[in-house]
Amino acid sequence: MNDAGQTDKAKAGAYRVLARKYRPRDFSALIGQEPMVRTLTNAFSAGRIAQAWMLTGVRGVGKTTTARILARALNYKTDTVDQPSIDLKTLGEHCEAILEGRHVDVIEMDAASHTGIDDIRDIIEQVRYAPVSARYKVYIIDEVHMLSNQAFNGLLKTLEEPPPHVKFIFATTEIRKVPITILSRCQRFDLRRIDAAVIKTDLSRIGGLEGVEAEDEALAMIARAAEGSMRDAQSIFDQAIAHSSGKVTTETVRDMLGLADRARVIDLFEHLMKGDVAAALAEFRAQYDTGADPATVLTDLAQFNHLVTRLRFVPEAAGDAALSEAERERGLAFSKMLSVRVLSRAWQMLLKGIQEVQSSNAPVAAGEMVLIRIAHAADLPTLDEALKALEDVPAGTAGTRAPSGQAAAAPAAAPAGNGGAQAVASARMPAGG
Repeated sequence: MNDAGQTDKAKAGAYRVLARKYRPRDFSALIGQEPMVRTLTNAFSAGRIAQAWMLTGVRGVGKTTTARILARALNYKTDTVDQPSIDLKTLGEHCEAILEGRHVDVIEMDAASHTGIDDIRDIIEQVRYAPVSARYKVYIIDEVHMLSNQAFNGLLKTLEEPPPHVKFIFATTEIRKVPITILSRCQRFDLRRIDAAVIKTDLSRIGGLEGVEAEDEALAMIARAAEGSMRDAQSIFDQAIAHSSGKVTTETVRDMLGLADRARVIDLFEHLMKGDVAAALAEFRAQYDTGADPATVLTDLAQFNHLVTRLRFVPEAAGDAALSEAERERGLAFSKMLSVRVLSRAWQMLLKGIQEVQSSNAPVAAGEMVLIRIAHAADLPTLDEALKALEDVPAGTAGTRAPSGQAAAAPAAAPAGNGGAQAVASARMPAGG
């Protein structure tokens, strides 16, 4: 085989990461951005195509991908279609080059490395010239918020009255840093975080296409860890596949991400709400010994605390596909037994505790101290319960001093069910995952 043949074979066999391999190529494949797609569809159908767009959202929700698809739609041309179109099912004359970022008339610029007025001056000089082969000359400027003030000011006039053959597409994760004078000249789209259930479904689809078997709970863990970013989810899934030997399991993902077992987090939550310090510390230490990060354990506790509180008001949220069976069943059970006051107190203590653990030189010890505080507070009445108990003490006895060597009589106990320990101890929790 000659060198050219070997090179072609190497190119054909080159591995592409999942985030690139399954990058959407048209609007129908964009996940979780239906409002934007609907607006663009109506605009293109009515011929009301803007001169500039501003795409904003967190990392990995599809800003650059959307920009390329939009550039493809603007320059769509086939044997039968020669006008801007949202229907991109058939590859057009310019589509492949645009999607691969190598079309001469679609210029992509990273504002993080081209921040100055000189870079914008080059654009201003080039916009006067007609496109080489496409219908529109499209400028895609990523992380546009990193342009200097001079660069923004230099762009204003061109952005307000661009030549008819020029379109601008901006993308940013920091929309507040973009001057209002720029925003007012653009049509803005806020790309939303993608729901964990949607991410899980798409990962399952990708797994099927890749011939990789994955457990539902493993996919749910990846979807939660991605925090609404499809790119992050695909990257983590890619790593999990490499970590595994044929099947992506819950244990694999947990070890890879340093996560605690969700069922064990719930067990730890139950020990805390019972006020059982010894059991809580033993469970916390066991999770740490298996590789869980102390701050991650507390973060997972806070998330489950939030879930229980949410289920108290919105029980139908238990139907979320991203939840495990243990979270669903035991979360509902806790939501019926624990008061909002107790859950709110635990939430505040966990938020403060996470910061303490992250900034501590001894994170395990700091984590244990946080758990001790929460467990100790579980059987204490809340402030309004304590005040009510004092009001119920018969007149003349509240200030009575006990004889020397004897403890003063304690105020009346808070009503059963208000404290975390009383509530959890009063009913046996269902066995969960």
